[in-house]
Amino acid sequence: MIWITRLFPFLLWIKDLSKPKTFKADIVAGATVAFVLIPQSMAYAQLAGLGPQYGLYASFLPVLIGSMMGSSRQLSTGPVAVVSLLTAAALGEIVTDPSSYAVYAALLALIVGVFQFSLGVLRLGFVINFLSLPVVTGFTNAAAIIIGASQLPKVFGIRVISSNDTDWESACQPLTIIERIENVDINGLHTICNADQSYQTIVRLFEAAIYYTHLPTLAMALTGVLGIIIFQRFFPRLPAILSVAVLSTAASFLIDYQGMGGAIVNSINIDGLISFKLPSFDFNAIGTLFIYAITISLIGFMEAISVAKSMAATTKQRLDVNQELIGQGLSNVTSSFFQGYPVSGSFSRSAVNMTAGAVTGFSSVVTAIIVGLTIIWLTPLLYHLPQATLAAIILMAVVNLIHFSPLRHAWKVEKHDGLVGLLTFIMTLIFAPHLENGIAFGVILSLGLFLYRTMEPNFSELSVEHGSIIASRFADESVEVSPAVKVAKWSGSLYFANAAYFETKFLDLIARNNDELKYVIVDVASIVQVDASGEQVLSGLVETCSNSGVEILFARTERLEAELFRSGFKKRFGENRFFDLRADALKFVWQELEDLQNKNDELNDAEEDLDFENAEPEPS
Repeated sequence: MIWITRLFPFLLWIKDLSKPKTFKADIVAGATVAFVLIPQSMAYAQLAGLGPQYGLYASFLPVLIGSMMGSSRQLSTGPVAVVSLLTAAALGEIVTDPSSYAVYAALLALIVGVFQFSLGVLRLGFVINFLSLPVVTGFTNAAAIIIGASQLPKVFGIRVISSNDTDWESACQPLTIIERIENVDINGLHTICNADQSYQTIVRLFEAAIYYTHLPTLAMALTGVLGIIIFQRFFPRLPAILSVAVLSTAASFLIDYQGMGGAIVNSINIDGLISFKLPSFDFNAIGTLFIYAITISLIGFMEAISVAKSMAATTKQRLDVNQELIGQGLSNVTSSFFQGYPVSGSFSRSAVNMTAGAVTGFSSVVTAIIVGLTIIWLTPLLYHLPQATLAAIILMAVVNLIHFSPLRHAWKVEKHDGLVGLLTFIMTLIFAPHLENGIAFGVILSLGLFLYRTMEPNFSELSVEHGSIIASRFADESVEVSPAVKVAKWSGSLYFANAAYFETKFLDLIARNNDELKYVIVDVASIVQVDASGEQVLSGLVETCSNSGVEILFARTERLEAELFRSGFKKRFGENRFFDLRADALKFVWQELEDLQNKNDELNDAEEDLDFENAEPEPS
């Protein structure tokens, strides 16, 4: 039975739907999330460089699959801002014809899904630990700013032509670099040419906005932002995003917003329910997309699992990280087969889902059903939805992504961590639109910091009172410390990066106590792992010290028993060097020193007797 529920996690909660209270709560929560998801998904799709219909596609079956195959009961899967931005960045690397965006978006979703699914099946969920909290925080904050900046053209009513647009060659290619900074007019719309770096484009945009802002568009965007704030604060029970979308669509129709030059959604190219369609396999593009796919997989999943963990702690649910990877992976594979793009767990919608009273994953099933009905029948109602309103929805969503307090906290705890987060934030902004470089920089920096920290772990030198089985750092000078015995402790792994440091510290201990030192007991209880380099250093130290009259013993070896036995270390140097307890090692040492002292005393007595017998008699 256990293996069946692992294959089909929804079997764990489907029986709860027999309770009328649970069933009703899930329906209400699912409908509430759907009212947020529908306009939000359309906005995120355009953020990804796709038409609004692809946001709806990614909000239908992927939501259904994620709820049924994941272990979290309240996690809401679907399009999210950061993943949408990364999708746009990935597609911008390889797509020259905007009409083929959807084709490569589906291929990207497939790669992401297969990668996540494989990690889950192989129980490799721990790989997300390579993304430290400061790195993710720095990247997310930078991505949020980039997302917000990307919506400014829709707020000001100014078009930005990128190199992937069909009219790039006619509008921008003939111009010199200096001329591209100037503004160009195309078809009555004020247009600027995209720059190589995002920050340069933003500068050009603000220069153009001073003189050429389309006031009706700006008014619509600001009204959208203000409307969402008002609904969230004064009418919390109403779906703020849906309410603003409906009201702005009605206003757009009544005032002929399109006739004023305002951009609207127009017809959404949907003919009935979405159909199954295999992604086009462009093997040349897969290599480029794979790097982005890994970034999307890890960043998206970390966002999903963080919110899932917080909800599981509140609801006392059991959360399986690897099962979530499987669920998210299957959601993305499904999205790729039904004309969607990469999806992930949404923090904001999951919070709405939980606040609305969701008990089981059936709430997401309800959400998917409502999205499906919208795809079939309701998209014509969205014809007059202003693009500026979608921009306002995105802007309000990314505000919730900007949190600098974790970076400040990381700085207070460990300045190096805070610095890593800050540098990741800065470099992500600098590298934009190549966001994968920003996250790669952060990961490499955090791994470098880890190596730096582990290169010089704590090495403790303990002293022992003569005859005692207790070792400590004696501060009392009145205590008679045995110069013949020292105890060394090492905390952490002993591996290639710090083996030389361990050797240096150990030899320094020997050198400082070489005159009378006879035994060094190495307490290995805090050594979590020894690699080949570490074992070689230990072997060399045992041999070197033995030749110089200092014997090395090992105490509390239980954790490393297997490694020491497998490598032949114990066999080479004798099992009499290894002790389960530090006290046993000290008892052995005192006994050996006592025996040695007795032998020396006997030898001295014998020499004295011999000297007495051989002594010449004194003259009388």
